[in-house]
Amino acid sequence: MVRVLRGPILLIVVSVIALLIALAFGGGADAPLLLDPGAATRYGLPISKMVVNLASAMTIGALLLACLAIPPTSTAFAKALDVSSVSAAVWTLAAGATGFFSFVSAYNQPVTFDATFGNILGMFLTASELGQAWLATVLIAATLTVACFAVRNVTAIAFLTALAVAGLVPMSLQGHQGGTADHDSATMAVFLHVLFAGIWLGGLLTIVVVHRTLDRPALGVLLGRYSTIALISFLVVAASGYLSAQIRVDGWQNLASPYGVLVIVKVIALVALGGLGATWRRTAIARAGASARWFWGVVGAEIIFMGIASGVAAALARTATPVPEFVPSIPTPAEILTGSPLPPPPSFTNYFTLWNFDLLWMLVCAFAIFFYVAGVVRLKRRGDMWPWYRTALWIAGICLLFYITNGGINLYQKYLFSSHMLGHMALGMVVPILLVPAAPITLALRTITKRADGSRGPREWIMLVVHSRLFGILGNPLVAAGLFVGSLWAFYYTPLFDWATSNHIGHQWMIVHFLLTGYLFVQSLIGVDPSPNRAPYPMRLLTLLATMAFHAFFGLALLSGTAMLLPDWYGAMGWPTIDALADQQAAGGIAWSVGEIPTVALAIIVVFLWSRSDGRESKRYDRQADRDGDAGLEEYNRMLSARAAAAILTRPKLPGRRDE
Repeated sequence: MVRVLRGPILLIVVSVIALLIALAFGGGADAPLLLDPGAATRYGLPISKMVVNLASAMTIGALLLACLAIPPTSTAFAKALDVSSVSAAVWTLAAGATGFFSFVSAYNQPVTFDATFGNILGMFLTASELGQAWLATVLIAATLTVACFAVRNVTAIAFLTALAVAGLVPMSLQGHQGGTADHDSATMAVFLHVLFAGIWLGGLLTIVVVHRTLDRPALGVLLGRYSTIALISFLVVAASGYLSAQIRVDGWQNLASPYGVLVIVKVIALVALGGLGATWRRTAIARAGASARWFWGVVGAEIIFMGIASGVAAALARTATPVPEFVPSIPTPAEILTGSPLPPPPSFTNYFTLWNFDLLWMLVCAFAIFFYVAGVVRLKRRGDMWPWYRTALWIAGICLLFYITNGGINLYQKYLFSSHMLGHMALGMVVPILLVPAAPITLALRTITKRADGSRGPREWIMLVVHSRLFGILGNPLVAAGLFVGSLWAFYYTPLFDWATSNHIGHQWMIVHFLLTGYLFVQSLIGVDPSPNRAPYPMRLLTLLATMAFHAFFGLALLSGTAMLLPDWYGAMGWPTIDALADQQAAGGIAWSVGEIPTVALAIIVVFLWSRSDGRESKRYDRQADRDGDAGLEEYNRMLSARAAAAILTRPKLPGRRDE
């Protein structure tokens, strides 16, 4: 047992040592001048938070390897799920301890065992944002503890992985989040940093625990698959870490502060970690099972550097940043509502020169272009052809997606309904028209290596989704059109609109929802990728025409409306030259006019594909007729003649009538 756990034990020891040193250097555990919660809380809070980070990493890493890398029939698969269950249990206990220490630190209450203390603690967990975050984390981790122990189905494990990722959201909303204007960017950077660092760390520790159950070839394969995951994780951790440091340090001159020095130490550890992974693993994967020395040469030093980075990261959360959070003395309405100062008035130039970068969609767009181009290059190298226009359409669509989620539209969508609607129409209609004909699923199925050991890689997961009953239902033009049009009314005339406008998580959900519903709708009409349910062209065209009518009616409802949908938001931003109701009516005009242009383009494409389909069918029939002398038509004529003769012979004779 000790030999199996020596990797996690090594990580914990190094992490605790690094944490204590970083706390002493940065002053993260120093006693405050007023209301000292005690040494137990000052040290217990960062230690428990570090254990939360490590345990959540182990949980997510083990689940992800079970989904993507380990064959479900192997002993390593069952052991990986056991690792995730035990890690989730530790996550539950550590999250509970962190919530308790956070309560003691925030309320500075003496710890007692009477009803008064329990009532105050209960109010903290249910009524305060910090308490609710840790309570939600405890509940999610506890659910994972039971589910990971009981579930062995790979598809169900994928849902558990998504739940584990969701368990990081409440944690990411706490701690240093930069200045007021950088709140959303800082929150997203923290979430991505914690998530992919956890995938990186948890995957490595899971391999350490399960490697003795694998033979040499299987271990080499597992390390190779993990290397791809680790490389992606390293890139995301580097990007999110840079953004977090830039927000909180804000300038080279602040690197000399205790917080800046700790950031430098963490960066050095991560760079060394990435270098080890890139060099050692490249030469050692093939020899990983040859001896214990080679295996620990691959992972031993990585665990040490991961421990240093984990301990320093936990200390940074308790260390004062050199850039304090900015709170204006007299905030404007825009700052109260959005947390950001009002940008310059909108203009054509500002829409293309001002940016509001979103790290999540920057990474999504970068990876989308890279993997698509890499797939095309792989096809070319093996001599297969891929139409150039598909690549051009994909790059154009992703670049448009990048602009919508990072450019002027993303900047002004918080303040102007018209900008929000412009982004909505582009996400739901323009971007999918560019992406769907690029056939990304077809490209992926042709280029991703097929697994032969029973595990599910990206290709197997794509095949499972494409051939699933749910995808067949959603891909039906009637269902896709219902989702596309129905979500317009359900979104804008329910509290979902308020949530997506005022909450950053809601905003991200909105982008994903509009993009997916639009993609499904366009895919059902002009899709090139495989689909289990292909509707005939007349049905597609009628569905599209009906969608145009409902879409136009929605736009007219906004255009002619005299009541604002979110008067306490869009009506309170503070631009004296912009009338909020007129801007909402302009949004209705965008939904009606700009939204109908892609729909007309879709109708033209459907008619064109319909004519091409008929042309191909006619050519196929002509070639068949040339080969067999039109035997099919001759056989059909003979059948008609035989039926006519039989009808004459069998019809009843009428009185007084003489048959010829």
